[in-house]
Amino acid sequence: MVAKGYSHTESVDFNKILSPVVKHISVRLLLTMVAWFDLELGQLDVKTTFLHGELEEQIFMHQPEKFVIEAKEDHVCRLKKFLYGLNQLPRQWYLRFDTFMIEHGYSESKYDSCVHHRKLNGGSFVYLLWYVDDILIASKDMSEVDKLKVQLK
Repeated sequence: MVAKGYSHTESVDFNKILSPVVKHISVRLLLTMVAWFDLELGQLDVKTTFLHGELEEQIFMHQPEKFVIEAKEDHVCRLKKFLYGLNQLPRQWYLRFDTFMIEHGYSESKYDSCVHHRKLNGGSFVYLLWYVDDILIASKDMSEVDKLKVQLK
């Protein structure tokens, strides 16, 4: 099922839709750090990424084909969760992910909002870099990478 985002009207159906993406220089810098400091690197691809955002406004849509209720063909559905195709999905996913990272002790980079880091006991760091639904995690210790992957699940 896909919502028809192309039919949405700004300030009526949605307000903010933009979501930041990681800067290319940040990716290159992280990979350089991995090579230079012999860090461990993990990668994740988040499945059903955009279905994890939280709705901020009421969204209605026509009943999906083949699921139209008899004698109520003129009724609409009120969404309780996101569906693919809604314009505000990328922004809501970004906000939820960013909040999660901060709640788990990570700081957002001052230079790139898609880079998070956390200082570990002993002075080393865990770095997380994300581009929509793709994530890179780097740390001196692979167990820290694995621990963050478990938290993200």
